[in-house]
Amino acid sequence: MALNLTVNNLSFKYDGTQVLEDVNIEVKIGEMLSIVGPNGSGKSTLLKCINRILKTQQNTVLIDGEDTSKLNLKELSKIMGYVPQNSTNTFPFTVFDIVLMGRKPYIHWSLSERDTEIVAEMMNYIGIGNLAMRHFNELSGGEQQKVIIARALAQQPQFLLLDEPTSSLDIKHQLEILCILKSLAKTKHRAVIVAMHDLNLASRFSDSMLMLKKGSIFTVGTPNAVLTEENIEAVYGIKTHVTNSVLGSPQVTPLISEFNGIKPLKTTPKIETIDSRA
Repeated sequence: MALNLTVNNLSFKYDGTQVLEDVNIEVKIGEMLSIVGPNGSGKSTLLKCINRILKTQQNTVLIDGEDTSKLNLKELSKIMGYVPQNSTNTFPFTVFDIVLMGRKPYIHWSLSERDTEIVAEMMNYIGIGNLAMRHFNELSGGEQQKVIIARALAQQPQFLLLDEPTSSLDIKHQLEILCILKSLAKTKHRAVIVAMHDLNLASRFSDSMLMLKKGSIFTVGTPNAVLTEENIEAVYGIKTHVTNSVLGSPQVTPLISEFNGIKPLKTTPKIETIDSRA
């Protein structure tokens, strides 16, 4: 069993533009790491580089010291699962069929009984066993996200990478998804790396946080070490008030009046209308 994933001096360019520069990370089994930072700071690109969707130099992504660039995609997919930011599906597949796709790296000639057992196990663990025969397109956004996570888990990866898995969900489904991810790390002995925008949710569920600024690591550490008023202002350009929540994690409150000099409106602006009869 792999014990840790290491990223060494990872850099990446899009069409000559530097997107990531000298990124170093180490994540161990049982940990949940959140990657935070403003739009365009490189969060999604970093996940895609780790998962080799985007090609990087050799010896930049290692699992227990082994260079992942030496693994073929089938071998890598047995170790690392990936949940993209958008997982739309326009075909009328059932939930069972979607999750079964995660077994592709293991299926040689035909579907085995073990494959179906793992699919059922993952669906029940995520809490979607009752949706097995429902069509994916009929589900709510939160249910669809659970299906995509179950598909990734059906690969039986030791490292699970997720790109903003809660960005379009209501607060209930956000909490459900993040509780599942935290449980995966702690009880199923996985390493979870998730790119997130919501600093308070990242703070509550993460063991450690990595804050990116313009493609480089600004700081990394525990939520208490990363989410300081000084760090947030330096990276996001806004002033905040950071306190301890009732759960003990940092709670970030933006000070709206300090947001780039924009102050809350004291009166409702008058909106001119055009008489269509004129």
